[in-house]
Amino acid sequence: KSIENSPENTRFDAQTILNNLSFNQQGLIPVITQDLHSGTVLMMAWMNTESLNLSLSTGIMTYWSRSRNQLWKKGETSGHVQRIKELRTDCDGDTLLFLVEQTGGACHTGREHCFYFSHEPETQSFVITSSVPDQN
Repeated sequence: KSIENSPENTRFDAQTILNNLSFNQQGLIPVITQDLHSGTVLMMAWMNTESLNLSLSTGIMTYWSRSRNQLWKKGETSGHVQRIKELRTDCDGDTLLFLVEQTGGACHTGREHCFYFSHEPETQSFVITSSVPDQN
């Protein structure tokens, strides 16, 4: 709270900000991953302190998989790596935004991003807005 109203271009030591992030009761923090060049929101996932530290030290996105209960290095099996270009945090430190350079699709379906279900208010339906890439 004490730094929220600091003027533009005020610098803080990275560890000061990282030490004050707000992880939930499971020790996780939500992460939005966005393409650096297009601005497309690629995916949402979770990190714990270990995955955050690994991501920052290697420059490659590593998440915490809640379903597998283990670290998940993005692209380890698919080759669809996310290289970190910038990390941002929201005003109260409870959500992270990573700007990345994405190799291949970000979604496990192979699509560019995970947000391909789009609601159409006039028809009260959802439409799929992108195709699964050809696997050939």
